Amino acid sequence: MLAGDSMVFMVDFMSPEQRSAHMAKIRSKNTKPEVRLRQLLHHEGYRFRLHVKDLPGRPDVVFPARRKALFVHGCFWHGHTCPVGSRLPKSNTEFWAAKRKSNQRRDIEQQERLRETGWDTVVVWECEIFPKCGLSSALIEFLGPTKHRGTPESVE
Repeated sequence: MLAGDSMVFMVDFMSPEQRSAHMAKIRSKNTKPEVRLRQLLHHEGYRFRLHVKDLPGRPDVVFPARRKALFVHGCFWHGHTCPVGSRLPKSNTEFWAAKRKSNQRRDIEQQERLRETGWDTVVVWECEIFPKCGLSSALIEFLGPTKHRGTPESVE
């Protein structure tokens, strides 16, 4: 090291035991973003099934009659391009980079398998759910009309 250069050490503010306990509390089903999305969908009149085991990847929200499936992805876990998703932990960065890359590969494979069997899929990112008061128009367009929202009636 040259004179005047300084080393910067990135230190995790949690001990390995604390980090492990924290990560163990994170669940794969019924997360806050997933529950919030389901509330919004139900409010708009959509009815659905949850975590269908027979489908590749066990989509979070499934519309069997429409053959459409939604995956609710956490920005950190699936490496979204938002500020939360693009930030890696300061310790064990190689592990986390590989973990997220593995998650992304698995996500793509599962969605491809669903499409091959005639299902349409959409990924809803965690950061897209909470700032909004309702469903995005793109998601409503993807899902199609509901009886609750009404469809244009033909005039006779």
